[in-house]
Amino acid sequence: MLVTGVARQLGGRFVRRIQRDPGVDRVVGVDAVPPEHHLGGADFVRADIRQPTIARVLAESGADTVVHLDVTGMPFGSGSRTALKETNVIGTMQLLGACQKSPSIKRLVVKSSTNVYGSAPRDPAVFTETTSAKSLPSGGFAKDTVEVEGYVRGFARRRPDVAVCVLRFANILGPAADTPLASYFSLPVLPTVLGYDPRLQFVHEDDVIEVLRRGSHEPERGTLNSGTFNIAGDGVLLLSQCARRLGRPTVPLLLPAVTWVGSLVRTLGMTDFSPEQIRLLTHGRVVATDQMRETLGFTPKYSTAETFADFVRSRGPGLLPPEVLAGAVDRIAALPLPGGGHSPTQSAN
Repeated sequence: MLVTGVARQLGGRFVRRIQRDPGVDRVVGVDAVPPEHHLGGADFVRADIRQPTIARVLAESGADTVVHLDVTGMPFGSGSRTALKETNVIGTMQLLGACQKSPSIKRLVVKSSTNVYGSAPRDPAVFTETTSAKSLPSGGFAKDTVEVEGYVRGFARRRPDVAVCVLRFANILGPAADTPLASYFSLPVLPTVLGYDPRLQFVHEDDVIEVLRRGSHEPERGTLNSGTFNIAGDGVLLLSQCARRLGRPTVPLLLPAVTWVGSLVRTLGMTDFSPEQIRLLTHGRVVATDQMRETLGFTPKYSTAETFADFVRSRGPGLLPPEVLAGAVDRIAALPLPGGGHSPTQSAN
């Protein structure tokens, strides 16, 4: 088995976990930089998947399964957005080209994201795997994932003998999560869009490891480990509920001001407050997980609420006790606006 993106925490965890499975004889981890964590008994090869040398690495490994985890929305270390996009898109192209030439490859697992659906005002209440986005993402990680999945579909047509499994993960959270939304929720004060309270879904990093493990093996009886699957915990949370459970105050801003604050936050290097993340925090996104359960045969251990609770425990208390913040938000929401209207918080709920 060959695994990309092993220098990141998620890749390292998956490599250490998959080695314990019977039937996995050898694991080769690949990344452009050496990992700071242990990879157990896996072999590490320093290689940049953006370069043609990945074909030689794959050929020499003799791997029959490739797990492509080097598709992400967070730059590694001091990396730039340009380098990240090249790794996501160009790196995937090079890796798929190497897989196409490899006679030993039987299975390909690709880490994708529900970002492919975008976030728009007229989105359906729930996205299924076959739902088309109302407006395709125009940039950022969301556009990267759309391009990556396009290249993967092309590979699947050229190599119908290879089982291809694309896992579209909702927002990944957990104690060690390194994602844009984890960075956002780590801010001492949360900028929000005035008048909106989006629905959000989360998937726990432990469940990410387990579903990747399931996808990389031969399917069990009654399941099919090929196709495209939404992966998310049960239920949804409103952004206001997340803020309360974190004990962090929110600052509702008009959309132009949120965009300006996002630019400022990015400049300060505090978090990747990208335009696509602002759209998510405006309109939200919810996906159906029927295929995950019925076809892939996977049931997450953590619900969306339980995932967020574990994340909250790992971050410690916020500026305000959750019960105090909740009471304050409720009192503000109950205040009538001039002219007999209701506050934006009431309207959003």
